[in-house]
Amino acid sequence: MRILAAADLHYSLPQFDWVGENVGRFDLLVLAGDLLDLGSPVDLDVQELVVRRYLQKFSAERMVVASSGNHDIGEPERAGERVALWLERMKGDAILPDYSCFEKDGVVISVCPWWDGPTSKEQTEARLEEDARKEKRVWLWLHHFPPQGTGVAWTGKADGGDAQVREWIGKYQPDFVFSGHIHHAPFYAKGAWGSQIGKTWIFNAGRQPGGEPTRIVLDLEARRAEWISAEGIEELDVSAAN
Repeated sequence: MRILAAADLHYSLPQFDWVGENVGRFDLLVLAGDLLDLGSPVDLDVQELVVRRYLQKFSAERMVVASSGNHDIGEPERAGERVALWLERMKGDAILPDYSCFEKDGVVISVCPWWDGPTSKEQTEARLEEDARKEKRVWLWLHHFPPQGTGVAWTGKADGGDAQVREWIGKYQPDFVFSGHIHHAPFYAKGAWGSQIGKTWIFNAGRQPGGEPTRIVLDLEARRAEWISAEGIEELDVSAAN
């Protein structure tokens, strides 16, 4: 299985177009949050409509697994917490959003939301608890916020990662985590696009301007990961843990 992964597209329509033109070259599309852009002059309702149409177009060719980021959650909807209802409502045979689980050929993918409070946090851990019990050969998570203490969370000045995500990784030990949120982490000398916590590889493709998104291609059979950006292509052997 070859997975195309990106995050932080932030309503960049040329980059969404690029994904649509290339998604057919891969077995699965993974989008790890911040599909919308709170800083855009385009109304969020319009952004949601446009991005939904893109996701539907992508899903006509390949399965789409998409989690929310902090730009994707709206007004308080559930237990007084903000959620990405527009994304959750897209759940179907070919689109798996927040709180969903992808299962195929021994590969399990847990889709974690950008949780806004204790209720969505508990629901996220319930998803992980359930998926931890499943038989699988590869376990992969989507979680927009990268874990604390890793190069993929380096802001250029400080560690911008999340302590709870690191705790979950230590507890459940998935094989891979796709994150985002810290846009320039892969471009800093102290940053990274791929980091390890024990056996777990955490990825953050980062963000760049222009018509092509920064992206990661993960080949589960070859156990190779590639990071493609304007700076070129870098590779990691992800067959071994620390």
